[in-house]
Amino acid sequence: MRTLVGFSLNFWAKTDKKADKNDKFDTLDRVIYMAINYGKIRYLKTCASTKDLPGEDLPEIVLAGRSNVGKSSLVNALGGNKKLARVSQTPGKTQQIIYFDMDSQAILADLPGYGFSKASKDKSKGFSELCDNYFRVRKGIDLVLLLIDIRHEPSKDDIGMLNYLNSVGLPYFLVFTKCDKLSAQQVRKQLQMMSNSLDFAEDARVFAVSSSETNPQKSGINDLKQALSDEVCK
Repeated sequence: MRTLVGFSLNFWAKTDKKADKNDKFDTLDRVIYMAINYGKIRYLKTCASTKDLPGEDLPEIVLAGRSNVGKSSLVNALGGNKKLARVSQTPGKTQQIIYFDMDSQAILADLPGYGFSKASKDKSKGFSELCDNYFRVRKGIDLVLLLIDIRHEPSKDDIGMLNYLNSVGLPYFLVFTKCDKLSAQQVRKQLQMMSNSLDFAEDARVFAVSSSETNPQKSGINDLKQALSDEVCK
């Protein structure tokens, strides 16, 4: 079995009585100090082109993933504010890069989702060009959060993005979303499948989270908050 470093499985492990004791998971069950006051996350600006990007004075964290993977819901869960980021009911509707200020300690860039679009082909092409140009010109990216829906096998776009991050050496966390849709046992099974099918770095930090408003425990969110705060403090 491949050793998975940094899995956030506190909630899932506690509710799964049949967990394999030989699994090697590095859980983050401690919350010591957070450099970021997540209650102070606020909307910063929306960028339709790379010319509109903010300055690179603060550490920059990037949200990437398929449309409807839960990026906006994750922003809301981090900030504890369901109105912080607009959650679209139409996959592929968001066409711009949306920036959030994280307590003046870092900035968070929510990229347009890939893999699906209700927009015209010309606009869909624009999404790709915007993201391509973003990664080309943005030199101060400190961390990418690659979000993947835990319920499904990784898409070609998910694999392509992961391969890109590996090839250019950008640091990243893998964040598996929508864990509230599965049982604890199913979550662990899916995580093991993902570890076998995805070529992520041996030292990659991997989190299984739930951002659903109907799940008050927001499983895995505090672990992710701590890890992001630690990353900003480096």
